[in-house]
Amino acid sequence: VQLQASGGGLVQAGGSLRLSCAASGGTFSRYGMGWFRQAPGKEREFVAAINRSGGETSYGGSVKGRFTISRDNAKNTVYLQMNSLKPEDTAVYYCAAESTLFGIRSSWRDYDYWGQGTLVTVSS
Repeated sequence: VQLQASGGGLVQAGGSLRLSCAASGGTFSRYGMGWFRQAPGKEREFVAAINRSGGETSYGGSVKGRFTISRDNAKNTVYLQMNSLKPEDTAVYYCAAESTLFGIRSSWRDYDYWGQGTLVTVSS
């Protein structure tokens, strides 16, 4: 499956952005989806994940309560709504797909397919 992330940009602290990740070349509803981010000089960090049906979600501690992951299986797209953005949210954001049958995966090592990344910059 191929993934194309979009929606990144420059935003002031306290603002919002919505990232999208469009999938093609596979049956989207067979994949759990995740968002990860990586800032310069830092390790890849789990942001959020959603199971195949969209009925179960999980969030990294630093974004819980501010970010919301959702998916539209009819549109083969997963979203990340980011509110109350902080300068420390600045990073390249990647969407990823994994084919586990049950549950949610928060380790990037469990994901099989990756998008190209979209840069989010939050100014103070």
